Order: sequence, then structure tokens, then C-alpha cells
Amino acid sequence: MRYSPLVERISGEGSKAWRLHFKATQAALAGEDVIVMSVGDPDFQTPRRVVDRAIEALNDGDTHYTSVDGRLDLRTAIASDHQARSGQRVGPENVVTLAGAQCAIYSAMQCIAGPGDEIIVPEPAYVTYEATVQAPGPKFVTVPQPATGGFRPDLEGIRAAVTENTRAIFFATPNNPTGIVMNRGELEAIAEIAIAHDLWVISDEVYAALTFDAPHISIASLPGMAERTVTASSLSKSHAMTGWRVGWVVAPAEMARHVAKLALCMLYGLPGFIQEAAVEALTNCTDDVEEGRDIYRRRRDLALAQLAEVQRIKCLIPEAGMFLMVDISGTGLSTDEFCTQLYEKTGVSVLNATAFGPTADGHVRLSFAVSDDMIAEGCKRIKGFVSGL
Repeated sequence: MRYSPLVERISGEGSKAWRLHFKATQAALAGEDVIVMSVGDPDFQTPRRVVDRAIEALNDGDTHYTSVDGRLDLRTAIASDHQARSGQRVGPENVVTLAGAQCAIYSAMQCIAGPGDEIIVPEPAYVTYEATVQAPGPKFVTVPQPATGGFRPDLEGIRAAVTENTRAIFFATPNNPTGIVMNRGELEAIAEIAIAHDLWVISDEVYAALTFDAPHISIASLPGMAERTVTASSLSKSHAMTGWRVGWVVAPAEMARHVAKLALCMLYGLPGFIQEAAVEALTNCTDDVEEGRDIYRRRRDLALAQLAEVQRIKCLIPEAGMFLMVDISGTGLSTDEFCTQLYEKTGVSVLNATAFGPTADGHVRLSFAVSDDMIAEGCKRIKGFVSGL
């Protein structure tokens, strides 16, 4: 049977890196002695008041169709949260709710680019970006951010990558997998490039509430950028709501209307009881978010302290998020060999960071979205494995 060319464009190489992770999660479900440090799914529960609000809405019969772009109270809460965090003045007319940030980014890309266009993406980049960018037909143009420079943006490289076919610059800050938070100077330089060449900017800001050592700055708040920036975010990481699938775009009103039309084709609105829970999360759970950030900071420091004792590996200190990039090139193993042998000999699952692009070769991504005890035991096993090489 024949398929659309779309199925080739959405294949992406990054998906291959998850095979070992899926093996480890199945082993964990079977009760085997494994430690899964290869995914960013928070180990603590969604705030109780959020769950209770969803149950209350269900009991009240909130199980019918809703507004395609999201209920007004939710879009207002998202706009208020975004404005407080970024300083960008927005209202509900700038917001469309979608099924997680992944769906938000996919929707934005569908409305911005097509065949013959090019999208510039600094690399390392999250594993789904390649397929998400290529789905509507544009070319995925990566710009390496070398490990020797701490994976910070190569601004001249981004500038040099612009061609007459470039339609947008797409990045995440804070970054997954590196934990890098772009500073004002870096964002101003990207804004200058975007304005000079009349480009869109798509900014994935899922980890904005989980910064440790550097303030989060939204590029949409910079002069001349509100009208050309689409910001994607969600409640998945900040509120431990990965399975609820609540995300959104904040965009110019015209762009938001286009995204809403696409949402009509794809989703026909989020469930009402989930939207009610999302309003509760955004309006009454500030303390929960701050507590979560403090937990991640503590776990980051625990992992760094444990792995500092390990010879032949080096850790990049993350400024945000729930991941640690570890340089394992000094072990003499390839990245794939390291991940495979580590799991087979110790039961510790980490992610081959090459999934985020060849720039990250020689590194693994380790998640600290697990308990303190599991981090300590996982790092202990990593130390023993490397010492025994």
C-alpha cells in the first residue's frame, strides 16, 4: 500500500534512542532491579487540589464539547501567568489551548512553514523537533552549539544559517537536554537576526518555571518580537501533569486564530474537566511549583556531588529543568556502548544524548526526576561501572 510523503518526514532519527528506555521501563514494571533515569516524568503527584477540581467537574457533568481554542477562564489564566513570567502584555485572544506543548509546537509549525521553507534549530535539540519541523514540509536546518562552548548558542552560526528560504528560528529555553538558559544578550542577538530578516521565532518554554541559577527571559518580551514570536508551554513539568496533556501557544492574535482553526481539525477542544483542573493549577498552585523547583535543585546538586567523584566523566551544571548532561568521552566507549553496557551491567537506564543531534555525541542525558534515594543509588552504580572499565 502507498502512504503520504508525510510518513517519511515524521520518522526522525531521535526515536531510536528510546529503545533502551522502553526496555528499562518494561523491566521496571516487571519488578526487576532497574533505575530509570532516561525520561523527564516527575515522580511526584499532581497537586491534590488540581485532582480534586477535575473530579468535582466530572461529578458536575463536565463531559461535553468545549470551545475549540479553550475556555475563556483558562485562556485568561494562561495569559496572566505568561505576562507575569515574561513581562509581555497578552490577553486571552493571544492564547490557544492544545494537548501539551508538543501539540502546540506542531500546530505552530503547521501554520508557519511549508515545502521549500527552512527552519533554523540550534542543536542539541529535543528529539521530536526534527519530525515536528519536517511534518509540514520545510527543511530542518541545525546549527551546532559545541560542547566546548558549554552548549551555549553559537550566534554567528545562527546568523550564517539564514537564507532567503528561512522562515523561522526555533529553540527551547531553558533547553532540554542541556539545561542551558539563554541570557538576555543571546536572546537580543537572535531577536536582531529575526527582525533583520523578517523571521518568526518559536520559543519552547516548558521549563521556564524550573530555573535555578539564571533568570528566565522570554524573547517575546523584547522590543519588536511580540508580533513575530510564538511561545509554547504546558503544565507537564511545572505542575507534574505530564499525563493531563495541557499545553498552549501564546502568539499574535492573527496567528492564534490560525492555530485555533487547525485545532478544530485535530482536537475539537480539550476536555472540560481537564481545563477546570488547569485553571486551578495556574491560579492556586504557586507554592507547589516553587516546592517542585526546590526539589529539582536539591536533586541536581545531589547528582552533581555524587558524580564529581567519578573519574573520566564530566558533568555540565544545568541552570534549569530536570536533566544532567554527562560527558562520557573519557571512558573510551562510544555513547551507545556506554548506555548499553551501563544498563546491562547495572540496570541503570540513561539516554544516549546523540538523539538530540550529533553535537551531543559523547554525552548521555541523566534525569533527576526520580527520588533522592534512586539518584544516589543510580550514581553509585554509574561510579562502579566506570571504575570497572
